[in-house]
Formats: sequence, structure tokens, C-alpha cells
Amino acid sequence: MDSPTRPLPPLATLRPFEAAARLESFTRAAAELHLTQAAISRQIRLLEEDLGVTLFERRHRRVFLTREGREFGRTVSQALESIASDAQALRGEGGDTQAVLFCQLCEAFYWLMPRLDDFNRRHPELDIKLATSTRPITEFGEPFDVALQTSGRPCGTHQLALTAADEIFPVCSPAYLEGPAGSLRLDDLPGHRLLHYRVEPADWLEWPDWLRAVGRGDLVLGEGVDFDSYPLLLQAAVAGQGIALGWRRTTQHLIDRGELVRPVAESLPQRDAIAIYTRRGRRGVPRPRRCWRGWTNGWRTTGSSRRRFHLRRALSGSKTGSERA
Repeated sequence: MDSPTRPLPPLATLRPFEAAARLESFTRAAAELHLTQAAISRQIRLLEEDLGVTLFERRHRRVFLTREGREFGRTVSQALESIASDAQALRGEGGDTQAVLFCQLCEAFYWLMPRLDDFNRRHPELDIKLATSTRPITEFGEPFDVALQTSGRPCGTHQLALTAADEIFPVCSPAYLEGPAGSLRLDDLPGHRLLHYRVEPADWLEWPDWLRAVGRGDLVLGEGVDFDSYPLLLQAAVAGQGIALGWRRTTQHLIDRGELVRPVAESLPQRDAIAIYTRRGRRGVPRPRRCWRGWTNGWRTTGSSRRRFHLRRALSGSKTGSERA
């Protein structure tokens, strides 16, 4: 039998480490815990010395989790959230039907909202709390049960449940094109006003990336118009201000309604475009009795995750999809 007194890491180091691992930032961890950045760094150094491994790579004023750091971060996060969840249940807080969904603003606006009313009619017993942001989940400081964001964005120690495929292609308004869909060639694009979505860090596919991927990285583009909000960029495209890159998941209904068209025939399929994460360590939290069926309606899931995503499964901590791989 394992000894109940086996040595633990210094307990004071675990909360600073969990926050820094989840947020992938000492600065944001310090702000969340109301400590100084130096205090966070000191506690993590103590933890690394105790474990005998490097948990973070420090470079260029940024930190990156090592493989050991990511794995241990998930373990610590699950343990702390289990303690918090059981304490919440003992206090009588929370409800059987409540779940928090974190979603990128663009997907929330263009993909989720048109489907949410139908979902609520089919599952009136579920109380869905929607949280949106243009920033990655590592910068979202509140608890959530399920999160959706573009693959490749920082995810900290959150568990990947599954990925889904998508397709990227240029879109513009019919009035801007002044011709039938598909009437432009790639060589024509430099002569048009292109709409760019600029984000820091650069974790979003932009026009030069797309052109290289379709074999025309030689094209020289003009400056175009920059946006720091993708929903605003799409609205600019609808208003006839230029040509934008569109993701099928967010633009198809605008194309179906005739508000956007595809000016060129080329498109770029992406196998793992969207990532869905769950937050672990929620043992003891009352869970919805129904599954959120239809979560990936219209999407092609990839790899071993070709199955429907169930909200109840996410909340109960069972593994699906690419997490098993």
C-alpha cells in the first residue's frame, strides 16, 4: 500500500505553477493571483528544483511549457479543480443543468448563435452560459466546461477533446465582384483591395500564408486594409469594401444567403482547423443529464475523433477523439 505520507512538492508552489501553466505567462499568473511576477518565478524555480526537471523554457521575455511542464500542469490543474469542485458541491453552489461554453467571438456570432435557439428549444433543461473573446483560452480567467478556438492558438494545459476540419477561401460581396462567382484568377488578386486580419501573436492564417499554401507565394500583394476583429472584417467584406479570407464554418451561411460569393475557385482544406477543449478535474460537480448533440453538425471531425461531441462526456472527464491518440 502506498504511504499516505509520501513526499509532496512544496504546496505553496502549486497554485502559482498551475496558473502560469494554464495561462502560459508568468505576468498573467501574477495578475490573477495578485502576486508579483518575481514571486511567481521564484515559486516555479523552487518547484523545478524540488522535482529535478525544467517545467518552462524561458526565452525572449516569454515562457513556454516543456513536455514535462505541460503534463505536470494538467495533473496539478485536475487536482486543484477537483478540490474546488468538491468544495463548491459541499457549499451547495452550482446547478445540475449549468455549463459554461467559451467560444471565439467569430464562431459565436456566425456559427453558434444561428444554432443556439434551436438547441435551447430541444434542451430547455440545460442552462448554457456563453463566454466569448477574441483572445485565446489561456487569457480567459474564468472557469469553463467546453471551449472552442482555432487550432494552434495557445491552450495551456487544457485537455484537447477533438479537432474538426474546415476550408479557407476568399470571399467578397457580389456588388464588389461585379461578375459571377469564380470569375477571378489568383493573378488578379494583387489588383484588388484585400482585407487583412492582424492579430498578436500571429496565430491566424493570413493572405501570404494562404497564397503560399495554394502554390502562389510569388504574388506580391498591396497593403490592403487591416482589421483587429475578424467579425468586423467579415462585415467589411459584406459591405463591399474588399476581398477577405473566409472560413467555411463562419461564411457558408452568408454565401447561402447571397451576401458573400467566392471570387476565385481555389480553396485550402485544413484537417485540424478547429480545436475543442474541455476543462478537467470537475469531479463532484453536478452535470447535465443530456448530451449536447449537434455540437459538430456540419463539420467533418478528423482522425480518431469522428464522432459527435457530448457535453456530458466532456463534463464527466471521459476521453474522446484526439486526446486518446
